[in-house]
Amino acid sequence: MPPRRRGGPAASYQLAEASYRRSTLLTPFTPRLQLETLFVLDAKGRIVSTREPNAAAGPAFCLIRDRYACAWAVHSDVSARTTRELVELARTEPPAGEFTDPPRHANTYVALLGGRIDCGPVFTFPGTASEDGGVVAITEFSQLERHFRGWTPDELPGRAPILGIVEDGHAVSICFCARRSSVAAEAGLDTAANFRGRGFGAQVAAAWARAIRDSGRLPLYSTSWSNAASLAVARKLKLRACASDWNLYR
Repeated sequence: MPPRRRGGPAASYQLAEASYRRSTLLTPFTPRLQLETLFVLDAKGRIVSTREPNAAAGPAFCLIRDRYACAWAVHSDVSARTTRELVELARTEPPAGEFTDPPRHANTYVALLGGRIDCGPVFTFPGTASEDGGVVAITEFSQLERHFRGWTPDELPGRAPILGIVEDGHAVSICFCARRSSVAAEAGLDTAANFRGRGFGAQVAAAWARAIRDSGRLPLYSTSWSNAASLAVARKLKLRACASDWNLYR
């Protein structure tokens, strides 16, 4: 019998089986997992900052709801009295019926804190995705300098893996870890203005999700209801809406 060629049916089956095993070992999504991926929390469960390089303060209040449960956190700089009131209300929030619906106590949260509402869906990636040619790992700051202003060399390790499409030695579309923990990572997605509308965003996001899954973490994708381009990427990739984020920023 001739030797079996590499890359034949058996090899393809083994790769698919390995991918399936990895997907079944991933931590399942919960609102609490999302909360702890987005933010650094103190010993009392209050928000200290966002979980990313060059961290920001984060929202004054965050509420995440899926079909079965809710998770919430109040920023550490909110007064103890207001925090107690917010938590008492959050404990009575029901899980989401429709992800587009506001929380039951939305108006009261705003009355207590004021500020700006930012809300949108959270998605998980399908367990399998087609291979996307032309996507490469971005490992050098020089690959980002031309089209992506605002990046610094020291943040690359904290954003890795960074997957991108490169033209003339420069990345034109990238997907990276906007936030990440030991069990999950949130996608950050950006395409240079002159290269939009060519499907690059979906390509790099699919490649990034595979890399995150291969690392043993759950890949997540969240956006705002007003971000039409980002929602279009979610539709193209057939992502599954699993929860709704609702945040108040002061």
